[in-house]
Amino acid sequence: MSKTFTPAALIQHQLDMYNAKDVDGWLACYAVDAQQYTLHGDLLASGHADMRARISSRFTEPDLHARLLNRSVMGNIIVDLELITRNFPEGKGSIEMLCIYEVLDGLIHKASFALGEKCIAAK
Repeated sequence: MSKTFTPAALIQHQLDMYNAKDVDGWLACYAVDAQQYTLHGDLLASGHADMRARISSRFTEPDLHARLLNRSVMGNIIVDLELITRNFPEGKGSIEMLCIYEVLDGLIHKASFALGEKCIAAK
């Protein structure tokens, strides 16, 4: 990243890039060898190539949007609770997501995610 952000500002910038569906801007917030995990579990993506492949299909969803519900900051650890609007195979809906980020040297190095219950909008 060319800009210098505090850890909290970096996380806000990556959320802004997510909502703009700007893959390159979003990836620029992450270290080249960053890793994403399920909370306490499986590796979801390792490095920019895996992350790009994982997020590119998500960014094609017309209603994709993350709304920040709460943010906690403890030094270089940022915890966000977000409500994500998605286009699921069953239809438009939302899901809560807990996102835990570790920021080192101005970039996200590790991120873990926990998903809540999927809620499909009434038709």
